[in-house]
Amino acid sequence: MEIAGRIIDVVLWVFIGMLWVRFIVDWVQVFARSWSPRGVVLVVLEAVYSVTDPPIKALRRVIPPLRLGNFALDLSFIIVMISAYVLRFVNASLLLS
Repeated sequence: MEIAGRIIDVVLWVFIGMLWVRFIVDWVQVFARSWSPRGVVLVVLEAVYSVTDPPIKALRRVIPPLRLGNFALDLSFIIVMISAYVLRFVNASLLLS
């Protein structure tokens, strides 16, 4: 079971890393509207968005962004990020102890 726990731990760490990359890129696009990725960065970001989009979009259908005046807070991203950390903690408690 420890091998399965280690594999799950690595997969969750990679997923969390991809979520952080997505977070940074989303904020770069907010502040630099004319920026668009090219070359290797485009390929990497396509992989990041392909992996992180399905859970975020699924939650976005259930929990729409919270409107605060002209600002919308995307709760689905926050919930997916927290869930990934919680799953990693549960995995460490059950399979890696």
